Amino acid sequence: MITKPQFKSNDYKNGLYLVATPIGNLKDISFRSLEVLEKSDYILCEDTRVSKNLLEKYKIKSKLISNHKFNEKKNTLQIIEYLKSGKLISLISDAGTPGISDPGLILVNECIKNNLNIFSIPGPSAVTSAVAASGFSDKYFFYGFLPEKKNQIDDELKKLSNFNHSLVFFSSSKKVNKIIPGFKKFFDGRKVVFCREISKLYEEYIRRNIDELELFNNELKGELTIVISEKKEENTSQKLSESDINLIKKMINKLSTKEITDLITNNKNISKKVVYNFCLKLKNEN
Repeated sequence: MITKPQFKSNDYKNGLYLVATPIGNLKDISFRSLEVLEKSDYILCEDTRVSKNLLEKYKIKSKLISNHKFNEKKNTLQIIEYLKSGKLISLISDAGTPGISDPGLILVNECIKNNLNIFSIPGPSAVTSAVAASGFSDKYFFYGFLPEKKNQIDDELKKLSNFNHSLVFFSSSKKVNKIIPGFKKFFDGRKVVFCREISKLYEEYIRRNIDELELFNNELKGELTIVISEKKEENTSQKLSESDINLIKKMINKLSTKEITDLITNNKNISKKVVYNFCLKLKNEN
């Protein structure tokens, strides 16, 4: 049984509170978050049906205002007026921190323009939870959701492949197969972990080498947080043997660069990048 601490009416200044909510398990809410939500004159929520599950569990009866990506701009003027009149307003998303791949940025910037108080109440984060469980470098770049179109996905992944740090993405389970080919194309030699249902009953971490990654045959459930490992420094001083060079020259017009690379590096301690670059050099010379 969780009992909310009692607080005095003057514990919190008026303004906009960005309140992080559980990413799955409703017990992950902080006492301070509950206090702020209970104290709020209004709670802006992404989906009132989702938010009610949390608020009803903790008997919070503050007024709700639907605030999602389709009406965020329309709501902003009225919310700014409420804040100017001295109201305490909380902004929450369905899960995690509002404004991070969720509505909130527009309102925050309007509050900054109008010199209104903004406070951030920290809490659960799918990003940090996934990175911590990944086993990869804790120096990471968070991207969020990739674009919808394949050429846009490839453009973004190509740029991101130059980063030496871990990379974090969000994806719906229905769209994950659309981005896997791009992972294989631009992140060879790295590892990946698909974090599913973090903090929920069916929490799962699917770990793969990107070179061996295949499309998912069965539809996964829920939202995914995906972490790609840091870029490994490759030994560019490695050289191909004379026999490997001759073999590549024989295959260069018969097989794809990837096929040749896989054949040459199979069971050999030589970088794929070295073989790949030599293949490209030969193709450019032809």
